[in-house]
Amino acid sequence: MKIIVVGCGKVGVAIVEQLAAEGHTITVVDTNKERLNTRLNGLDVMTYCGDGCSAATLDGAGIEQTDLFIATMDSDETNLLSCVIAKKKGNCKTIARVRNPIYNMETEFLRRELDIDMVVNPELMTAYEFSRIFKFPYASQIDTFLGDKVEMVHFKIKADSNLKGTKLMDMRSKHNCNVLISMVERGDEVIIPDGHFVLEEGDMVGAVGTMREIYAFFKKFGFATKKASNVIIVGGGKTGFYLARNLIASGVSIKIIEISKARCDFLAENLPEADIICADGTAKEILLEEGIENAAGLAALTSIDEENILLSLNAMSLTDVKTATKVSRTNFEEVINRMNLDTIIFPNKILSDRILQFVRSLQYTMGSNIEYFRRLGGGKAEALSFRITEESGVTGIPLAQLKMKKGVLICIISRKGKNIIPSGSDSLEVGDRVVIVHTKVDIKNIEDIME
Repeated sequence: MKIIVVGCGKVGVAIVEQLAAEGHTITVVDTNKERLNTRLNGLDVMTYCGDGCSAATLDGAGIEQTDLFIATMDSDETNLLSCVIAKKKGNCKTIARVRNPIYNMETEFLRRELDIDMVVNPELMTAYEFSRIFKFPYASQIDTFLGDKVEMVHFKIKADSNLKGTKLMDMRSKHNCNVLISMVERGDEVIIPDGHFVLEEGDMVGAVGTMREIYAFFKKFGFATKKASNVIIVGGGKTGFYLARNLIASGVSIKIIEISKARCDFLAENLPEADIICADGTAKEILLEEGIENAAGLAALTSIDEENILLSLNAMSLTDVKTATKVSRTNFEEVINRMNLDTIIFPNKILSDRILQFVRSLQYTMGSNIEYFRRLGGGKAEALSFRITEESGVTGIPLAQLKMKKGVLICIISRKGKNIIPSGSDSLEVGDRVVIVHTKVDIKNIEDIME
């Protein structure tokens, strides 16, 4: 596809990196020529220096031949305007980054009245990710599928875990657990396990099932299933605001530590249920003073990655608190993942995954539609959900007889409201919604699972 991305900030670059890796033809537009040259160095993309809201600039960047236009500039209004101009000039699909909470309740209006195909709010998406973690503190990551009815919960096998030494084929027969271990990260390797696989200490495991089945599974094996009762949020920016609002609605007690007096005034006015503390939340004495030792969870949400990492490490050294850490840059992901932090959330990856889902849906629609896309295991695996819209080479055949590519696992089949952990005798049918996990396989359509 031919894609124009306007805005060469962190978000824009993260999106460009992922789209370029998928082989798309990309032009990046920004007003700063030096920024275009330095931040995109080494990427196989074209650049155009100019104003993304200028019709002449968009003409010069090739808007008439463009399939998708993505606006990621700092200003919401500028992004919306540039998408309107792009649609008029090129009749392409458009995506606008819109971050202001004022517009959050007006997303459908903006899409409908301005004819924008997708409005994305990275801070809101990140806040949802954080809130899921605090609602199930044992997890390091939670992915949801099929309208949030099915979850993939990622967790680590610790030394004292009852799951250590368990053979996967015994999960149903001996333990009567209706969940599927869909992937395992062991060291630097990502494995799609079979029934003979045995769990070991240190494994990062992805378990798939309905919410009720996941909770029953964790309870049976002695894991904590109660949501965090009180959470300290350090950093009261947009993500912190969205997270606090979400957790408060779930009955969680919230304390926000924010260094800016003006921002504290805003938070106090708009979140009267939360305790707002104007202080430097990265300081050890402040954390102790505000009760970190009695907190069930801590969200590190300052604007500086290094502060967030050190803040979480500091909190974990003081008490047994569940920490979730925001990291904007992804170029040191492997190093950061070795720091033994509870949960690390990369907002730019969440956003780029959502856009990649949209792009793949535009490219491949024959026989199935992609409903969800998420990279797993540091990009070594993917989770996808499809809706099967017509008969094909994968329908009506027992799964045991399907010649699927190595490294592909069908996790869930949803049929007429019933969610099925499939066995070899089950088959895919038109109308089904299907969740799959795969490693190092190029899958953009349900038929791509076949050899």
